[in-house]
Amino acid sequence: MKCSIVGIGIIGSGRAGMIHARNFARLVPGACVAAISDPVAAARTAAKTELGEVADYGDYRALLDDASVQGIVIAAPTALHREIAVSAAERGKHVFCEKPMAMHPAECDAMIAAADKAKIVLQIGFMRRFDDSFRAAHERVKAGEIGDVVLVKSCTHGPTYPKPWMFDLEQSNGPLAEVCSHDIDTLRWFTGGEFTEVYAIAGNYRTPEARAAHPDFYDQVLLSARFSNGAQGSITGAQGVQYAYDSRVEIIGTHGLISIGSLNSGTTLICTRDKELRRPSVVSWTNLYRDAYLAEDLEFITAIREQRPAAVTGRDGRAAVAVVNAGNRSIIERRPISLN
Repeated sequence: MKCSIVGIGIIGSGRAGMIHARNFARLVPGACVAAISDPVAAARTAAKTELGEVADYGDYRALLDDASVQGIVIAAPTALHREIAVSAAERGKHVFCEKPMAMHPAECDAMIAAADKAKIVLQIGFMRRFDDSFRAAHERVKAGEIGDVVLVKSCTHGPTYPKPWMFDLEQSNGPLAEVCSHDIDTLRWFTGGEFTEVYAIAGNYRTPEARAAHPDFYDQVLLSARFSNGAQGSITGAQGVQYAYDSRVEIIGTHGLISIGSLNSGTTLICTRDKELRRPSVVSWTNLYRDAYLAEDLEFITAIREQRPAAVTGRDGRAAVAVVNAGNRSIIERRPISLN
């Protein structure tokens, strides 16, 4: 499909990929979806049914060769991110890469170097930085309303069970990457410091089918951290909790506290004849952060048009990947790990 505006290619048409696709197709001025790529034919067909007449490719390399595509969204498995991003940069395509940025910091370095050489935008999908509640909290921290930040606690507990491909940590980097990348970035953003030391413990409590073939897989993790400016951090991540999608943050300062997030979906409160109070819970990240996804997609197009770096860069993505790697090493070696 030819676009007189910024044509976006979507690589990977799963949940995250389609969130971006819907935004660029309908809600982002100055952009359109020019093409999609997915190795699964049924997924491409489903995407085209929703998006309309767009080019579709089974191989992402064919999408990168499409002249109507000026920018791409990488929503493919993490192990492919470096290969796709570097190939896109070499073709002059701007890159929006979903988290986690890559498997290892060296892969992130290659992505950053390729983007810098090609002078293209490289944005990482940390959408919480675009959420209204997170932004308001960050402004209050910067204004000094709670004094100096001394501790940030962040949790992400997901209701769904991990997919089988996630059991292999060589392919997924585990829940620290798949679940907690946003938490890691949140701690770094609010403390204003860099991670200098982490200590993590983990266990498999809900996924017995993974234990035999993947004894190192974990579905729950607790990570503690020190920062370069003296602040402290704490992260909990979990999969398969079933009760809700649970994303909450506490920012503790020298003389105050800011809390973000709730288990409640809206303000509806039901009082029954059984004398019970009930509230609907947040069921999915796709609902909770819908507006934040749109805001980060708007930022991507704006950065392209203004020829400037995106608000969330490859260096932010690399910092999170380094923490994931250090945390996984801490789990295995059962000791704190220092980061350079």
